[in-house]
Amino acid sequence: MKRLIAAVVIAMSLMLAVPTVRAQTAATNQELAEADHYEDAFSNPLRLAYYLIYPVGFTAEWLIMRPLHYLISRPYLSHFFGYRPIGEEGSYERMGEHM
Repeated sequence: MKRLIAAVVIAMSLMLAVPTVRAQTAATNQELAEADHYEDAFSNPLRLAYYLIYPVGFTAEWLIMRPLHYLISRPYLSHFFGYRPIGEEGSYERMGEHM
């Protein structure tokens, strides 16, 4: 009896998952068709420079800038480096304290 209940539960879950998988497959096929569409902007000579420079910038952000920001934004070092979160710099509530 337990095997029958387990088989029914598995069958029901598979039946409920099939429409979701089909919808995702259809969306993926449409996205692939749109991704293969060629535009004149792809022939711009600066696009080649973009393809070469982008990985360098992405790597520098993740290996240098993000760890540096993590270090500087620590509560015990923020006063030393003069770090303030972006939301605090231009808020009117902070400006009212100095008046």
